[in-house]
Amino acid sequence: MLIVPALVGTLALPAYAFLPGGQLPGGGPTQFSLSVAEAQDVDVSVNAGGATFSSDSFAVTTKAEIDAEVAAAAEAEAAARAAELAARGTGEYARIAQQAEGDDYPWWYETPDDYGGGLSPLRYYYRECVDFVAWRLNRDAGVYGAPWKWDWSNLASGSAWTWADSWRAKGWPTSSEPVVGAVAWFPYNHVAYVQSVNGDGTVTLEEYNWNSDHSYHRRTIPVGDALYLYPPV
Repeated sequence: MLIVPALVGTLALPAYAFLPGGQLPGGGPTQFSLSVAEAQDVDVSVNAGGATFSSDSFAVTTKAEIDAEVAAAAEAEAAARAAELAARGTGEYARIAQQAEGDDYPWWYETPDDYGGGLSPLRYYYRECVDFVAWRLNRDAGVYGAPWKWDWSNLASGSAWTWADSWRAKGWPTSSEPVVGAVAWFPYNHVAYVQSVNGDGTVTLEEYNWNSDHSYHRRTIPVGDALYLYPPV
């Protein structure tokens, strides 16, 4: 009983929008009247149709593009390093047989410069990295006393930072590939002796004053951590 009145009510609703023929009941037109609807009149300029549409544009860099840029930069850096190494000389160098590890530096007991010590017979300060390496180059050349084959006058200065440039100036070879007996050079003013070249991409170094303690040290580093100054003939 409740459904029927609802249905009748629904059917009784005006359906002007659905009547065919363009006429409302009673003959009225179907055109929408703004005045009857109490709507505002809107004037649209004739120029509106020709208005230019514009929007901001944004360029988005993808991860692939960033990775490509990083790879290109790394490749350029490697090429520059290779060119620098090639310019440092490719002459002959001494082939050194690997010797036993251990602190064989003969002046291990001397007072270092920090505490008023003087120069060793090699004319570097006692117990500095450069003096130890100079000693090893003499030892490998079979020289254990005066006259020394290598000292401050014909090897490099007392600053380890200049040793790579000294090798270059003399035409002595350097490389990113280590050999036994080479000098491992670091740009932070340090040198060490290459004790062994290992098969796992590392080298074993022996050195003095690694921690500014004027003492002997032994450590293993990745090959790429140093530039290698080959032992001169």
